[in-house]
Amino acid sequence: MKGFGADGEEIQAVLFDLDGTLIDSAPDLGGAANLMRAARGLPDLPLAQYRPMAGAGARGMIGVAFAEQGYTPEHPEFPALRAEFLDNYERCMRERTVVFDGVPDLVASLGQRGLAWGVVTNKIERFTLPLTAGMPLFASARAIVSGDTTPHPKPHPAPLLEAARRLGLAPQRCVYVGDDERDIVAGRAAGMRTVAAIYGYLGAKNEAVAWGADAAIEAPQELLAWLA
Repeated sequence: MKGFGADGEEIQAVLFDLDGTLIDSAPDLGGAANLMRAARGLPDLPLAQYRPMAGAGARGMIGVAFAEQGYTPEHPEFPALRAEFLDNYERCMRERTVVFDGVPDLVASLGQRGLAWGVVTNKIERFTLPLTAGMPLFASARAIVSGDTTPHPKPHPAPLLEAARRLGLAPQRCVYVGDDERDIVAGRAAGMRTVAAIYGYLGAKNEAVAWGADAAIEAPQELLAWLA
């Protein structure tokens, strides 16, 4: 059974954020930050410190790794640190990243229901394309849109609108699922129904309500019940 989106239109596709929604990339993101610490003679930090900020990418990882130094994006040394982090991540991004439990079954069930699916992420194509190409899950994805595919990343709706265009569907026939407020903001701006993945990095029930998501799920396959 298919659900219904905005204006009562039948849902025909589900779009997902990537990190924290479909895949757990926190171990490799944290690992890239720990390589930076090791280069400066500092001990590794535990993954538990990195995980809550994994959805914030380089900014979040550098912020955790060098909290005492206060390396915000406005700091004059931040661009060089970001470049170093990204180089590290490119080398290790497929070492410990895994698909979240339940996601393969969810994707299979979407296909059985005749629903297309795709990915809209703020991760840039330099990482998105090789990462997804190396994971069997994404072979059936009908659209993969990265943070630099369009002129504007999320929370701008442009990437979501591009994904809908690639699917050949009106945005109102799509649902967007993500674990960050910017995902919900982007989805709503694109005219899509939105679902907060609170099992991800930044999700929480109270936050999801404040974000204005249409629903919140605590596990990937809960999405199927909501769609029905």
